Amino acid sequence: MDQGKGSEKKKVMVAIDESESSHYTLQWYLDKLRDSIADSDVIIFTAQPNSDLGYLFASSYGTAPMDLVASIQENKKKVALLLLDKAKDICAKHGVEAETLTEIGDPKEAICEAVERLNVQLLVVGSHNRGPVQRAFLGSVSNYCVHNAKCPVLVVKKPAV
Repeated sequence: MDQGKGSEKKKVMVAIDESESSHYTLQWYLDKLRDSIADSDVIIFTAQPNSDLGYLFASSYGTAPMDLVASIQENKKKVALLLLDKAKDICAKHGVEAETLTEIGDPKEAICEAVERLNVQLLVVGSHNRGPVQRAFLGSVSNYCVHNAKCPVLVVKKPAV
């Protein structure tokens, strides 16, 4: 049988970080959209933010040992992989097989680039519930994704306790 474009599995990407709201987002997605994801490829994505090593260079008078820089970057990668392993275990407990992916870069840009490159049909992100002042200074990954991702974006907001 010829498999046309209509028979392709949909790709859904859930972007996570180490926050509690991100964990809630993954749980919410698996609980509430269980029927919708049965025929979808699920990708769990996390970004490893670029290392701001300015403090390191300043404290060492401009010459940071390369093994120290490599160690910092390796630790960030380990944290990202542990986070993805935990997310994959959560998916498995819900009977969902998920692919995991991590990249280095500004999270909001890395997410949108991955969405486009992987041809994702739905992006699911959490909201940190920051106020307007914090958003102005820190930026909002979810807001950036809503406006720049090349697919529909579902923003999951954790209820206030």
